[in-house]
Amino acid sequence: MKESLIEYPCAFPVKIMGKSETSGFARTVLDIVLLHDPDFQASSMEMKGSSKGKYVSLTCTVNATSRQQLDALYQALCDHPDVVMVL
Repeated sequence: MKESLIEYPCAFPVKIMGKSETSGFARTVLDIVLLHDPDFQASSMEMKGSSKGKYVSLTCTVNATSRQQLDALYQALCDHPDVVMVL
């Protein structure tokens, strides 16, 4: 049985949501992503506001090299107090 359905390395989109009033949210997320994918290009980060403007979502497509890397990235993002949800 395969350990993962994902074949590494691959481009893997991660969506991170936070409150729109949080100052520096994109920079905070970028700093965390860069710790886990040093080659991530900040210019590729996509930002979208929610329909009522209360939340902002950032999509970062990282170069996933292993399950351990993705798990560590998700954990670091989820542990940050400004992050509401990670998908």
